Amino acid sequence: MGIQVGVMGAAGYAGAELVRLVLGHPDMELAAVTSNADAGVALADVYPAFAGATDLAFTTHDDPILLDLDAVFLAVPHTAAMAVVPKLLEHGVSVFDLSADYRLKDAGVYQAWYDIEHTSPELLETRAFGLPELFAGDLASAAATHAAGDPVLVACAGCYPTATSLAALPAIKQGWVADAGAIVVDAISGVTGAGKGANQRTHFCSADENLEAYGVGKHRHTPEIEQILDAKDRVVFTPHLAPLKRGLLSTVTLPLAADFAGDDGLNADEVVAAYREFYKDSPMVRVLDAGQMPKTSSVVGTCGCHIGLALNRRAGVLVAVAAIDNLCKGAAGQAVQCANIVYGWDQRRGLPMVAMPV
Repeated sequence: MGIQVGVMGAAGYAGAELVRLVLGHPDMELAAVTSNADAGVALADVYPAFAGATDLAFTTHDDPILLDLDAVFLAVPHTAAMAVVPKLLEHGVSVFDLSADYRLKDAGVYQAWYDIEHTSPELLETRAFGLPELFAGDLASAAATHAAGDPVLVACAGCYPTATSLAALPAIKQGWVADAGAIVVDAISGVTGAGKGANQRTHFCSADENLEAYGVGKHRHTPEIEQILDAKDRVVFTPHLAPLKRGLLSTVTLPLAADFAGDDGLNADEVVAAYREFYKDSPMVRVLDAGQMPKTSSVVGTCGCHIGLALNRRAGVLVAVAAIDNLCKGAAGQAVQCANIVYGWDQRRGLPMVAMPV
């Protein structure tokens, strides 16, 4: 039995990707798309790719129709989600939130990094964290809650934390990583990760033929990565902007514990085998053979994640690299994947599994 869904913030890049996926989903009917700036404008006039697929027009974020739907996907900036989530839940609407508002478990940490007080901290205790491969228990609990007839709130992981954590957490869970020392994350994202509104950095004339670091030492995804990895104050996260439309590559350098470093420590095949075992029930993740490294072009347009692994014995570190599509696995696709699990469908349902080959 299908569900009626809305996409709040559908005019943005992640919102438009949600529209694409929902329109192609066999069990979802797109009933509403919102954008305060584009209210009254046909969706296909803003994104001609949807011409012939839907005749919906944008309405405002406070459209009452949202309160009558089964689920709403939120593709809005932080703080905007807090303003609408409690009301949606009160009306029995399940929420899949792509913003940062409910990802961090500690309201104080949220306030420290986002410089605003959290207005519904009680929901941080009950929300499910939306990273299916690493938080299956959260989503199973959410599915049970939904099956019992109650709405759920799923806080979908951010794009950088998704790629970084998928690359790093198996090694930490294996006990290979030293208890002290920096976990260094160098990550590169396409320009769509910065949102639809252009600025000096994302303007074509600035982004084309250019690669630069930004948010060094202060990017707001840092506490989310540390929360997932249980590595408080150890993550050195440096994001970079690349002249790509979509795609994200995260390279994580993990210091190895003494027992696993050096010539008598881990070997590459052992690492690959352990990662494959870790992800054996995760159809979206592919662990590459030893010596292979992932490419963003291999996952673009999909909800897949490719992971490559390499040991640097001289330095005593494991280098784990993950490639995802920042708009799909890093945002919209992950939200649909979470919804699939909550509603009891195969987590791959309605999601493209094969990237464009060229």
